[in-house]
Amino acid sequence: MTATKISYFAAHDGLSIRYGIWPTRKASARAMVVLLGGRKEFLEKYFETINDLNTRGFDVVSMDWRGQGLSGRMLRNRHKGFVDDYASYLNDLHQFVQKVVMPRDVLPTLIIGHSMGGHIALRYLHRHPDMFHAAILTTPMVNIRLTPLMEWFARRLSRLAAKFGFVSSYATLSRDYRSDRRVFAKNKYTSDPVRFQIDSIAIRSNRELALGGVTFGWLAASFRSIDRLAQLGYAEAIPTPILMIQAGDDRVVSNTAMLRLCQRLPACRCKKIPNARHEVFMEADAIRQKVWHLFDGFVNSVLTAAQPTAVEN
Repeated sequence: MTATKISYFAAHDGLSIRYGIWPTRKASARAMVVLLGGRKEFLEKYFETINDLNTRGFDVVSMDWRGQGLSGRMLRNRHKGFVDDYASYLNDLHQFVQKVVMPRDVLPTLIIGHSMGGHIALRYLHRHPDMFHAAILTTPMVNIRLTPLMEWFARRLSRLAAKFGFVSSYATLSRDYRSDRRVFAKNKYTSDPVRFQIDSIAIRSNRELALGGVTFGWLAASFRSIDRLAQLGYAEAIPTPILMIQAGDDRVVSNTAMLRLCQRLPACRCKKIPNARHEVFMEADAIRQKVWHLFDGFVNSVLTAAQPTAVEN
């Protein structure tokens, strides 16, 4: 799928951030959608989703997070998933909104965030509560799905590693990307064998897209941000209408944490899709149809409410 524009901007620290713009083919756009992918993801992975949004009459803009896709990477080994702090993601997103979204002057504006992108979207909505008319968060990373013992161990180990200067070292069991380690039968992300291959096909075309496992630095930063999101009063200060979509068979993020957070948000509804795995936009057609049904109903109600009311003289 060809974007109208693929370009880059310089982040606050000079790192290069890649983004794309895909206008709808309709005569006029209903709204602009800011699409935020998850960890390891890149623009090419969402071409089908972008096309679905364009067909519905939405202009779409999206970006590669720092440290992944074709945005700049912070470590010599570009396979290592790293971020110093989620403030860097938030600063990049704000620059993106200011440089790309706001100048296009298309209203209303919607944000779609998947997994880590959904987490960052929530943090951004707290900082800028009036920026978006609504948010659709698919399996947002409110917390990582671990047993209590494993979470305690991961938190403690990542803190110690950061304290003693090992932020750029791979976390336990993490390693460089290798295509032969991607086995459909063992995957946690989709039940669709064709869409499972989207990542691998794109990476075969451009090896620079590949990203491996997480570092202790990424893990420590993620737990700090998860704790920030969980603080009393934090979710309560996000007034944006939000649709949260859970995957019934999610083995990556915690549905329990997601539901609890949704209950604290002033304007959130949470819907679970049975049998879906973590990447609901990459799932089988029957599951994707349910996702789009939820999306259409929610967005139509938001856009209807956003329309100006005629005033009789």
